[in-house]
Amino acid sequence: MRVATENDVKALAEMDKICFKAPWSEQSFFEEITTNKIAKYIVAEIDDKIVGYAGIWLILDEGHITNVAVHPDYRRKGIAKAIISEIMAISEEAGANLFTLEVRASNESAILLYEGFDFIQVGIRKGYYEDNGEDAIIMWKA
Repeated sequence: MRVATENDVKALAEMDKICFKAPWSEQSFFEEITTNKIAKYIVAEIDDKIVGYAGIWLILDEGHITNVAVHPDYRRKGIAKAIISEIMAISEEAGANLFTLEVRASNESAILLYEGFDFIQVGIRKGYYEDNGEDAIIMWKA
């Protein structure tokens, strides 16, 4: 695992297209990695290929996980768990002791993964996802 750099922008945008119904653009990743002072992104690599990534915003003592993605060919190998562990450890070193995220209500595997990190469901954002109006479950970990 390593910190994402400007050189990773294209690969992250491509992965988002594969993994998500409403992917982020290259410009969004570029701004997150190069300009957003509260954002931290890490990538997981196998044989010099990015196979997963995660992003977080550090706001005071809170970490807001913005995205977690693993390429479909590399799922069910513990990569997402490792990425989340790493991004949370980096955030804790920077002073975060609370974590939050939103997850699609239909994404049962992600919800179970986050619950494995002791995240709990605390609310719903109605119509959060623009692509289909699906609700997001708000999760927190203290």
